[in-house]
Amino acid sequence: MKIIIAGAGEVGSHLARLLSKENQDITVIDESVEKTERLISAGNYDLLALNVAPTSILGMREAGVQYADLYIAVTPDETRNITCAMLAHTLGAKKTVARVDNSEYMQPQSQEFFHKMGIDSVIYPEELAACDILDGLKRSWARQYWEVHGGALVMLGVKLREQAKILNIPLFTLCPPDSPYHVVAIKRGDETLIPNGRSELLLGDIAYFMTTKKYIPYIREIVGKDDYADVQNVMIMGGGRTSVHVAQKKPDYMSMKIIEQSEARCQRLNDLLEKDEVMIIQGDGRDTQLLIEEGIYDHQAFCALTPDTDTNILACLAAKRLGIRKTVAMVENMDYVSMAEQMDIGTIINKKTIAASHIYQMMLDADVSNVKCLTIANADVAEFTAAEGSPITEKPIREFRMPEGITLGGLVRGKVGMPISGNTQVEPGDIVVVFCRSQLIKKLDHYFKKPSCNPIVRAIENVLN
Repeated sequence: MKIIIAGAGEVGSHLARLLSKENQDITVIDESVEKTERLISAGNYDLLALNVAPTSILGMREAGVQYADLYIAVTPDETRNITCAMLAHTLGAKKTVARVDNSEYMQPQSQEFFHKMGIDSVIYPEELAACDILDGLKRSWARQYWEVHGGALVMLGVKLREQAKILNIPLFTLCPPDSPYHVVAIKRGDETLIPNGRSELLLGDIAYFMTTKKYIPYIREIVGKDDYADVQNVMIMGGGRTSVHVAQKKPDYMSMKIIEQSEARCQRLNDLLEKDEVMIIQGDGRDTQLLIEEGIYDHQAFCALTPDTDTNILACLAAKRLGIRKTVAMVENMDYVSMAEQMDIGTIINKKTIAASHIYQMMLDADVSNVKCLTIANADVAEFTAAEGSPITEKPIREFRMPEGITLGGLVRGKVGMPISGNTQVEPGDIVVVFCRSQLIKKLDHYFKKPSCNPIVRAIENVLN
C-alpha cells in the first residue's frame, strides 16, 4: 500500500514509523529539513522523506500522490491539512485523511460535506482523547473502557490486585462457552498476550474483558473493585484544548476544577466554559500546597493534561500520594507509556495512538467501522462487518485456524451484543469485534470482505482461508 504523510511533526513521524514496520510504501513530505532529518535518524525505518511544501502540487507529484492509496495530512495547521487533502484527491489519491482542530467538523452532518470536497475522513485527536478520558472517569475502577456499536458490547481493561476473585484459574474454567464475558487480552509486564483456554490471570495483570453492559457490575465484583468510589469531583492540571473538551462533554453530575499557569489562558478558559460548571484556577498544578488549598482531598480524580509528559507523570504521582485513587495522564512520549503504567497511573492518554487507530481503519479493505489501538498494550481492537459471501460466514468459528495472536471477542447482530464461542456461526451483516497484537490487523481483511471476482485472487484467498 502506498501511503503519503504530509507533516513530519510528532503525529506524522509516529504514524510513519508505525506503518513502515508493516512493509507499507511510506513517503513523508515536509519543508522542514530539521524535522525530516530527525525522523530518518531516529531509527532504521523503511521510508522516504522529501523536503517539499505539503501544498506544492509539484512536490506532491514528486512524492507520487497520483499513485497513493492513502494520503494523510497531519501538519499543525488545520487549513493546510484540508487544502492538502483536497489537492491530493484531485491529483489521484484513492483515500484522504485530514487532521482538524474544530469539533464542528467531527459532527456526522459534516462528513458528507467533506466527502464532496474529496476528504474521506477527518480526525481531531484532542476531542477523541477527551472522550477516552471521560470514559475512564465514569468508571474509576477500570483502566480502559470502550463501547462497541453504540454500547451493544463493551471492553473493559482492569488491573488485577489481591482482591480479585479470578486469579490463577484456567480460562476454560473461568469463561466456559456460556459465560457472559470473555477475557480477550492480557497485559503482563511489557508483554501482551492473546490468551487461550489454558491461560490464567495473575496478580498484577491488566485483563481485557468483552461483555455487555448488563454484566459490568458483575465484572466489577469479580475483579474486586467494589470499594472504588465513583468520580464526582475532578481536578485537571493544564488548560489546553483537550481539557476544554473534557469540561464541555462532562456529565452533569461531575464538577471540575482546571488549574492553569498562564493568566491569558485562564481568561480564555473563562470565556469558553460556563463558570457555574467549571472553576478556573491560576497556578501550578505541581504545587502540593495549592492542591490542598483547592480541596484535593474532596476529589476522586486528578487529570494531568499539559503538553509535558514528565510534568504530567510527576503530578499524577503527587496526587496519588495525597490519596487520589483515579489519575489520568497525557503521555505523548511513547517511550514513557510503559513506565507510566508501571507507576500505577490509572488511565494513560496518547494522541498519537488515537490518530493511529483512525488511520488503521482507513487502511483496511473490509468494512471496518472502528479501530482502537490500546495505549498500554501492544494490541488493537476492531469492529469488522461481515460481508455477504465472506469466508467468516461460511462455517462455525471453531473450524477456522485464526493466525496466532488474534481472537474474536464478540459480535453484534442487529442491536444485540453477544459473546463468541467455537459454535458461533457469523452471519452477513454481523459486526465482529476482533482483538489482535499490533500489526496483525491487516491479516483479518480477507475473512470479512466479499471474495474477489478474479479467479486467481479467489484461489489465493481460499488458500489463506
